Amino acid sequence: MIDERKQRILQAIINDYISSAEPVGSRTIARKYDLGVSPATIRNEMADLEMLGYLEHLHTSSGRIPSSKGYRLYVDSLMPVQPMTDREKALIDKWYKAKVRRLDQVFQETAKLISKLTRNVSLVLAPQISQAAFRCMQFLPLDEHRVIAVVMTDAGFVENRIMEMAEGSTFEDFQRMAGVINGNLAGHTLGNIRTKSLKEIKSSIGDEGLYQKAMEIVSKALDSEKKERLYLGGTSQLMEQPEFHDVDKVKELLLMLEEDQLMKDILHAHLGDGLSVSIGQENKYSGIQDCSIITATYHLDGELLGSLAVLGPTRMEYGKTMSLLNYMNENLTEVIKHFKW
Repeated sequence: MIDERKQRILQAIINDYISSAEPVGSRTIARKYDLGVSPATIRNEMADLEMLGYLEHLHTSSGRIPSSKGYRLYVDSLMPVQPMTDREKALIDKWYKAKVRRLDQVFQETAKLISKLTRNVSLVLAPQISQAAFRCMQFLPLDEHRVIAVVMTDAGFVENRIMEMAEGSTFEDFQRMAGVINGNLAGHTLGNIRTKSLKEIKSSIGDEGLYQKAMEIVSKALDSEKKERLYLGGTSQLMEQPEFHDVDKVKELLLMLEEDQLMKDILHAHLGDGLSVSIGQENKYSGIQDCSIITATYHLDGELLGSLAVLGPTRMEYGKTMSLLNYMNENLTEVIKHFKW
């Protein structure tokens, strides 16, 4: 561990670089921060910090920037606490009340809100819902020959599909079919739909093709919820960060963000760790080694559900982002409880 004076100088350098995005020189630190030492002493200490691996020197500038090692010490020991303000908390509460009506919207809006508040990329890994139950099916007339089939589960997810009306059939036939299906399947998960119920539905519908299409939509609505979902927000905001103005530099990162399974794997690596921070070169994949990822895992009734994450340049506002994710974590759990099935 470095001595206290080096810690204070490193803390000042990182705070300044986070706010300015400009390499930091000894004169800047001496002028802006009351450290009680001369610019020459600060310059010598900065040279030592660079030699120890906490700072890096850009050849195009006389200033220095923090290294991954420097940020790690900052996050673990030097970072000032930045609690959420009442205004920020009120904004989050208001956002959820105004935007969320269904469970899937909880995760969509959480991703949007996190990226809006951090000006970085947000990732929300939605829960693996294995026991979603059928709530109802209904049909809406589209035109003379087609209807829209709508299946809703008790988790609030909706599956829509356009279906062709067979020659001679009427919209009333489809409404009758919905009544039969709802009467036999309401409250059932995909795994506990009984063969007897399916036989009764098939017999009541009377049309093999229509029966197969209807049950395919029901199965898809229930089965799709077994798959984890990744919600992404704020990709365009990443390009606004000074570090990523060069499109060639950020191209690999943008390609990574399009790889749904890869990003899930990255988040899975942090599941169960509570709040965790992975900085720069600590990241396994080269495309994000100029970035940091802060993740928070969330639980409901003791069950691990998923994670929230912010991905941005290593020069991110760690304290503010960590406080936000903690608060969002608590809020998300409360919002999900409202939709608990």
